[in-house]
Amino acid sequence: MTPGLMTPGTGELDMRKIGQARNTLMDMRLSQVSDSVSGQTVVDPKGYLTDLNSMIPTYGGDISDIKKARLLLKSVRETNPHHPPAWIASARLEEVTGKLQVARNLIMKGTEMCPKSEDVWLEAARLQPGDTAKAVVAQAVRHLPQSVRIYIRAAELETDIRAKKRVLRKALENVSKSVLLWKAAVELEEPEDARIMLSRAVECCPTSVELWLALARLETYENARRVLNKARENIPTDRHIWITAAKLEEANGNTQMVDKIIDRAITSLRANGVEINREQWIQDAEECDKAGSVATCQAVIRAVIGIGIEEEDRKHTWMEDADSCVAHGALECARAIYAHALQVFPSKKSVWLRAAYFEKNHGTRESLEALLQRAVAHCPKAEVLWLMGAKSKWLANDVPAARSILALAFQANPNSEEIWLAAVKLESENNEYERARRLLAKARSSAPTARVFMKSVKLEWVLGNIEAAQELCTEALRHYEDFPKLWMMRGQIEEQCENMDRAREAYNQGLKKCPHSVPLWSLLSRLEEGVGQLTRARAILEKSRLKNPQSPELW
Repeated sequence: MTPGLMTPGTGELDMRKIGQARNTLMDMRLSQVSDSVSGQTVVDPKGYLTDLNSMIPTYGGDISDIKKARLLLKSVRETNPHHPPAWIASARLEEVTGKLQVARNLIMKGTEMCPKSEDVWLEAARLQPGDTAKAVVAQAVRHLPQSVRIYIRAAELETDIRAKKRVLRKALENVSKSVLLWKAAVELEEPEDARIMLSRAVECCPTSVELWLALARLETYENARRVLNKARENIPTDRHIWITAAKLEEANGNTQMVDKIIDRAITSLRANGVEINREQWIQDAEECDKAGSVATCQAVIRAVIGIGIEEEDRKHTWMEDADSCVAHGALECARAIYAHALQVFPSKKSVWLRAAYFEKNHGTRESLEALLQRAVAHCPKAEVLWLMGAKSKWLANDVPAARSILALAFQANPNSEEIWLAAVKLESENNEYERARRLLAKARSSAPTARVFMKSVKLEWVLGNIEAAQELCTEALRHYEDFPKLWMMRGQIEEQCENMDRAREAYNQGLKKCPHSVPLWSLLSRLEEGVGQLTRARAILEKSRLKNPQSPELW
């Protein structure tokens, strides 16, 4: 048995862990306490409460530590009996060591010595059981009739709603200018009584935005307008009142008023010396968005989006703002930012594209198509915008509409490979092979490219017109002999027709022109493997690795 584990006078074992002695700490605290002027310590009382608490050993601390702390706190109380933190720390020390009654007695003594200390009374109420706590708080109110915290505690101690209401109404008779008390009282009332109470509250606390807005929410439309106008007169520097007014008009169908209110808000707040913080307003817009006040959110964005932004930074900043709104789930804010950016930069393909991707990911098919229609009117040379529009129609099974979009795209971009191939894909995917064939023939004459020829070969090959495919392949290779896919197709068509020698010749010719095409090497090697020429297949792969040492596929 470890010596020193016996609690003096009890004879019972105390199995708590022995903590480390805190002699240095105690010495330091003692010297600090003794540093006094005419009995008054010169230690900052606010910080001192924390200091005294930090000296209380944790539950399970060394007994000698507890004794030292007890002695020290006794000395502090005797030196300065009117110092509230000393009484609170003393009571807490007894509480953590399990001596609750001693703690209660000490703190009640503290209320006698420091009757004007809120903290001491609140600590006394905390340590006492239910009804006694109520009596303590009643006593506290007599000494501190203006203490909001004590009234709030008194209300919390009541379990019956009517009793809580009584306490808070009594409190408001004494402290009518406390926003905290009004809020606590209003929360207990039904809407109609809450409205009556808030009408009184805003008279007593005319500078509380919260109370005005709460009252406006409970009023009818006409009364709410009057309430918000009064609120603006009393607090001309708060933006929330203006934003609430805009939301009120929107909720009542007066969307044409929303922009006016927000514009007036900016003008009025500036006139009252308020700096317009762009980030704060965007945050407000996001909150309006989430609350379903779309017109207000968009009006706020339009009003503040350009504030404090250098001209050359606008596009970049606005795109970042839109991304940030999307990340916060404020989609209408993002939409408003894109709309504004497109007004300022109507010919910027990149902005239209970002807006289109936004609608594609977060909007409806209709919103995407409407945007793309405007986009191609402003940027007719942007192929990707035409193609997105056609694809959207195609995905909705509206092939004629997709076809007409591509026809318009042709007019604006007569030699665009992308648009030709999109038109071909549209027709072939819808089994309109004759149309696809005609389109490819036109493309080969007006916008010939390797890909156009490749798609032509592929179409005939897929449809089983092997001869036509071979002819097209030969013609294509006369123009584009360094395009490996044409050699690959030629070889594969020959393999399909079981002309292995001609297939081998096609691959070998292709490799002379395109020695770095890994798929061509693979096709030739597999051909040799397929006809049982394993040694030759291996030799081809060895040679291909020398030509393309960085290719993992060949290895």
